[in-house]
Amino acid sequence: MIPLWQGSCNQWDCDEMGHMNVRIYVEKQLEGLVALAHELGLPEAFRQNAPSTIIPVDQHIRFVREVLPGKPISMQGCILEIGESDAVVYQELRHSDGALAASFRTRIRHIDTTEGEAFPWTRKTRARMEALKGETPEEALPRSFDPDAPGMPVSEITLDYAKSVGAPRIGMGAVPPGHCGVHGWMEPSWFIGRLSDMVPNLLYDWRMRVGTSNGGKRMGAAVLEYRLRYHRYPRAGDLFVAHSSFGGVVGKTHSLVHWVMDPATGAPWATSQVVAITLDLDARKAVAAPPEMLGELEKIAPKGLTI
Repeated sequence: MIPLWQGSCNQWDCDEMGHMNVRIYVEKQLEGLVALAHELGLPEAFRQNAPSTIIPVDQHIRFVREVLPGKPISMQGCILEIGESDAVVYQELRHSDGALAASFRTRIRHIDTTEGEAFPWTRKTRARMEALKGETPEEALPRSFDPDAPGMPVSEITLDYAKSVGAPRIGMGAVPPGHCGVHGWMEPSWFIGRLSDMVPNLLYDWRMRVGTSNGGKRMGAAVLEYRLRYHRYPRAGDLFVAHSSFGGVVGKTHSLVHWVMDPATGAPWATSQVVAITLDLDARKAVAAPPEMLGELEKIAPKGLTI
């Protein structure tokens, strides 16, 4: 693996849980992807006049150890698979003592910046990819999802379907220019960032009741794994709306499925599944929700959506 990024977690990178927000993880992952593009002989890929670029189309993220303010972290990565115009990239963030903080398994696509069509790798780029091939460390392997599972056909992911199964709306908004990259579409990190902002509309009151049932503890949440399918990238001025569905419970974890949709067309911008825990914010430990509370969660966000 090769080094791709090195820095630290700032106080302003953290959210109300006291640890680095999921959006910042993906921002750093994308910086690492830019560095990887340079290593592959594609230094223009993320510049304004580039004829082609690289975009994430499917991503698995595993959050292993919290990143807290002031903590130094660094990233390295490698290539796992190579296709005609796509590839699977592995990236990891580690603490200064070598402990794994998070891992990213991202299927990227090489596209032309005019039409967004697949653009084959050159022979030179493929050769550089082959030289960077490696494997995912055992401790970073996916646990909750199969990152290669095909998922729901895009034609079936519609806003009407989300409403028909009773998946509640958890948020809505518009894409500002400042959230868009040099090629005009929204940066991938804002999908997970917006979902992080919107989930409290679904779970805030529920988590407070879980805290009450556990002796009045301060409750928050920590994400353990995420899978995101990026279907289309919105541009400045586009609208979005998000609906969520309960995905099930395993031990102390609960799962949710989120659809980020285009209200103008009813088609998806992105779909995702997340596995999370309820977190005791003082002890920094997972708290199991009582069975009756888990039943309430399914009533709040009925099952029906899949990634």
